[in-house]
Amino acid sequence: MNTTNVVEVKRRRDTTMYIFRTVKGLQEYLLAQGDHVIGFTPTMGALHDGHISLLHRSKQETSISVVSIFVNPTQFNNPDDLSKYPRTLDRDLDILYAADCDVVFVPTVEEMYPEGMRVGSEIDLNGLDQRMEGVFRPGHFNGMAQVVLRLLEIVNPGRLFMGQKDFQQYAIIRHLIELLHLPIKLVMCPTMREVNGLAMSSRNVRLDPVMREHASVIYKTLKYCAEHIHDTPVSDLQELCFHKLEIPGFRPEYFEIVDGSTLLPANEHTQYVVACCAIWAGDVRLIDNMILRE
Repeated sequence: MNTTNVVEVKRRRDTTMYIFRTVKGLQEYLLAQGDHVIGFTPTMGALHDGHISLLHRSKQETSISVVSIFVNPTQFNNPDDLSKYPRTLDRDLDILYAADCDVVFVPTVEEMYPEGMRVGSEIDLNGLDQRMEGVFRPGHFNGMAQVVLRLLEIVNPGRLFMGQKDFQQYAIIRHLIELLHLPIKLVMCPTMREVNGLAMSSRNVRLDPVMREHASVIYKTLKYCAEHIHDTPVSDLQELCFHKLEIPGFRPEYFEIVDGSTLLPANEHTQYVVACCAIWAGDVRLIDNMILRE
């Protein structure tokens, strides 16, 4: 095996985790493993229990579990957000090793996007990228689709594991898999939450303790929405929940109740209903959602 393409990690027990930094090294290794179902979890690092829950699901359902760590510049519409994004590679690798991850892919930008490559940049997202997050983060989902399609091309997994917390991202990837007829099963895993209900996120480390505790208002509001979706008109409930998020130090950007398939506004007859929201907690932007009806 080419040692320039892989670092073998052996720390505790008899577990071996391989870390690849090049596409060639990763693909050679996976090809050598034979006909196994590969489970893939893409991340941008700064790992928490939510990410590890995806890995655990992959370990249960597949033969080889691959996790990528790549802070993708093409999905940050705000350069300051990119520069502030936490990078904790050594810690992340320790966490993945402790969780019995098989393979980690840690590419550079140049490795992911060779000169002239435009993977996924012109894919039709069917308007799913124009709502909610797309309104406030123009270009974000084009960059996200670009990197996910590139990673799927590299890893060639049988199953892709994504968290419910980024529901709009999940909906777009589901659309792309169907549109491109990719032989991949997309698995959505439940949102992992802190004790106060706050959805686990890499951005939570930037919240001070007081703001972090008060951010429980997001989960409380989503639960209120779930409790009243059957007895309150959708438009009224949506407006009421938006105002519930307007507490001191917090600034909601949107609270929308949508069709989980199309992301268009839901109504009383919609069968698959999801409440999605985004809110600024000080200078940290948080998103969350809850499935109200399936």
